[in-house]
Amino acid sequence: MIDFTTCAVNKFKAYGGANGNKINISYEGKSYMLKFPPVPSKSKAMSYTNSCISEYLACHIFHLLGIPAQETMLGTYTDKRGKEKVVVACKDFTEEGKRLMEFAHLKNTCVDSEQSGYGTELSSIMKAIDEQALIPSGELRAFFWDMFIADALLGNFDRHNGNWGILIDEQKQIAEIAPVYDCGSCLYPQLDEEHMEKVLNSEDEINQRIFVFPTSSIIENGKKISYFDFISLLKNEECNAALRKIVERINIKEINKLVEDIPAITPIQRDFYKTMIAERKVKILDYSMELLMKQETKQTDVEKSLGAGQDISM
Repeated sequence: MIDFTTCAVNKFKAYGGANGNKINISYEGKSYMLKFPPVPSKSKAMSYTNSCISEYLACHIFHLLGIPAQETMLGTYTDKRGKEKVVVACKDFTEEGKRLMEFAHLKNTCVDSEQSGYGTELSSIMKAIDEQALIPSGELRAFFWDMFIADALLGNFDRHNGNWGILIDEQKQIAEIAPVYDCGSCLYPQLDEEHMEKVLNSEDEINQRIFVFPTSSIIENGKKISYFDFISLLKNEECNAALRKIVERINIKEINKLVEDIPAITPIQRDFYKTMIAERKVKILDYSMELLMKQETKQTDVEKSLGAGQDISM
């Protein structure tokens, strides 16, 4: 574990967001945002380190899935009271003249939108993606759905328009999709070890955390989207394409090794993360993929049947 306590702090750079304190530090000549665990709002017994573990682990899993994500490192920081905390250092990707434009701000430039930039109705997001002129809409839509499927695997309950976006270089007049960032709401960050163990010992508790909650922050028809319901219904072709792509890239052995190599967690936490990722893969993504393959096979059989009928008639 890296000790970030003595790193130089850049007091001229600050960050927004509600989840925990953040400072900018320099580590080995590079700029990092150092994120501290938020104070639990519901129960003092909640493990304060979990959001930082979630940030680190989720970003690395995005990398394993072939989706560019913010570089993260786990470490410790001892405050002025002498209390050591587990923190996560997130490498600053706004360098060389680039700045981050949150999708919410990009969405605000779409004057025909019926929602504000932070409105997360799916149809409004898709319309804004099509109307914006910085990134080819097909490329941005594909990224959105890849991120959605990965968030489904990781149980992200807080992917809103303020925590994904575009990197802008105004001087060069170029833009690119920003790496995935702000993943601290993945992998059940508010569960302490006692509740993790309770979940591991009950199939019903596991299923609750797969089929019922967490939901996505994206809204459809005024209701937050259920990852399982939306993906398994196969009603969105772009989502289906992302499902096919991401499922092929998931390597559970690699993910388990990543979890095993985390120095800051207990055996119960390791079992919990490995179990929930595997269960979400099987019960949401693999299940939906099987339905998709059956649907495609049926469609192919129908097309062959129609083709044979045409040949006969000729």
